[in-house]
Amino acid sequence: MTDNLIFSLSALVALLPSAFLGWRRDRSRDGIYWVLLAVAVAGPLAWAMAQTSGSWRTGLSTTLWVTIAVTMAVFAVLAGATRKAWQLTMLLAPYMLIVGILATIWQHAPEKPLGDAPAGWIGVHIAFSVMTYALVTIGAIAALGAFLQERALKAKKPTAMTRLLPSVADCEILLVRLLIAGESVLALGLATGMAVQYGETGRLLVFDHKTILTVMAFAVIGGLLIAHFRSGMRGRKAARLVLLAYLLLTLGYPGVKFVTDVLMS
Repeated sequence: MTDNLIFSLSALVALLPSAFLGWRRDRSRDGIYWVLLAVAVAGPLAWAMAQTSGSWRTGLSTTLWVTIAVTMAVFAVLAGATRKAWQLTMLLAPYMLIVGILATIWQHAPEKPLGDAPAGWIGVHIAFSVMTYALVTIGAIAALGAFLQERALKAKKPTAMTRLLPSVADCEILLVRLLIAGESVLALGLATGMAVQYGETGRLLVFDHKTILTVMAFAVIGGLLIAHFRSGMRGRKAARLVLLAYLLLTLGYPGVKFVTDVLMS
């Protein structure tokens, strides 16, 4: 068993208890919750830092572990700063565990070299990209929570899960805030991406798959926010658009890396 596999399995073990946090009988933001959430942040974060120490690695596994680490860290901040966000742990943590399993499976996928742009610009662009994806990931989880709650209310059949999730209103408030933050950081990510592209090719934009998908996600999120503030769009239609934006970002960020590093290697 290689060291990388051992470290990946250790990070998965760190995530595992948090996947069951939302189902505890006496569930609250108590000491047990914060200890297990801290472990869920520390495990992936330590492995991501170990993988990227010295220089950035472009492999799919590293991308996924960095995404998990930043997403869990951002969520921990939200869980402490907001009243109801912590109740989304039951949706987010299992999803992050699945992503971690995929990162472990594809840890030996080949890596592509970084471009020729200045390292500073590349680092800033990566930071904005990862933060955007983390914010929109949590936003997509909030949208899913609102969707499940609204469906249960319309059917007048609440489930064990929906009884434990935040209300539709709480999910939507959190969702809008996350989308505003995500759209702002995504704009910075696009700007720094143009700087990186110019440093590599002398052109501000090259319309490859990643750029097109990212711009489409930016347009969908922006359109949704405009529709929300002008006409009050919410509910299932808004949730579907958020999930569409998340799908576009997923295809443009780890999706393109999966195609180039795994399918085409």
